[in-house]
Amino acid sequence: MALIIDGKKISKEIKDELKEKVTALKGEGKNIALAVIQVGEDPASSVYVNNKKKACEYIGIESLSFHLPETITEEDLLEKIKELNQDEKVNGILVQLPLPKHIDEDKVIKTIAPEKDVDGFHPQSVGALSIGQKGFVSCTPAGVIQLLKRSGIEIAGKECVVIGRSNIVGKPMALLLLRENGTVTIAHSRTANLKEVAKRADILVVAVGKPKMIDSSYIKEGAVVIDVGIHRNEENKLCGDVDYDDVIEHVSAITPVPGGVGPMTIAMLMNNCVSSIE
Repeated sequence: MALIIDGKKISKEIKDELKEKVTALKGEGKNIALAVIQVGEDPASSVYVNNKKKACEYIGIESLSFHLPETITEEDLLEKIKELNQDEKVNGILVQLPLPKHIDEDKVIKTIAPEKDVDGFHPQSVGALSIGQKGFVSCTPAGVIQLLKRSGIEIAGKECVVIGRSNIVGKPMALLLLRENGTVTIAHSRTANLKEVAKRADILVVAVGKPKMIDSSYIKEGAVVIDVGIHRNEENKLCGDVDYDDVIEHVSAITPVPGGVGPMTIAMLMNNCVSSIE
C-alpha cells in the first residue's frame, strides 16, 4: 500500500513549530513583518496573497499588503521595493508573480534586497544555494525536501530524477537533493528517452507543467513520486503532472494533488520569514 504524503498535515506541523518560535521572539521584543506586493487583479494571485496573509496571521507574523494598480510603471514599482528595502520594520519582501507584461520580472527580483528575499529568487540567493552557503531557498523545492524528510524517506545515496528545469522549481530542487547527498539527474522536454531516465529514479520529482503527463510507464516499481504540477482538468477538477490513478499501484509513496506539495510552499515561505530575523 503506497504512502500518501499528506502536505496539509506536514505544513501544519511546520506552521505550529514556527508559531512557537515567533512567540518566543516576541518575548525578546522581536517582531517579524512580511511585505507582500500584488500588482493588478489576477484572480490566482489574489488567492495566493490571501493564503499568505492567513498563514502570517496564524503564525503571528505581521503582514503588510500593497495592492498596486495594473497600470503602475516599472519605475514606481521599483521605487516601492527600494523603500521597503530601507524600512527596518520589514523583514521579508515578496512580489507576487506573474507581473503585467510591461514590467521586467527579472529587474524586480534583482531589486529586492537579498537579506529580505524570502521567495529565494534573487541571483545572490540562488548563487548561495549552488555553492552550499546560507541563504533563502525557493519555497516549493524546500517544501519538497521537508515532505521527504518528515515522511521518513531517505534521500542520501538515492537515484533522484527531477523532470523540469525552471528557475523556481527544477534547478533549485536538483541542488537541494544534491545537498542531501542524492545522485541527481535533471530531465526536461528535450531529454532523449525521457521514460528510461525517469524509470531509473528512486525519487522522481515532476514539475513539467503538463496535466497527467507522467503515467506508470515512467515509474520504477516502488519509487517515491513528488508531483509539483497543478492544473484544472476538463471537469474543472484539480490534477497534477502525474496520472495519480495510473501510478498509485506502482509507487511506495506519492504526493496527491491537491493537498501534497501545494500547502508546503506557504509553510516554507513562513519559515523563510522567521529565519530572516536570524
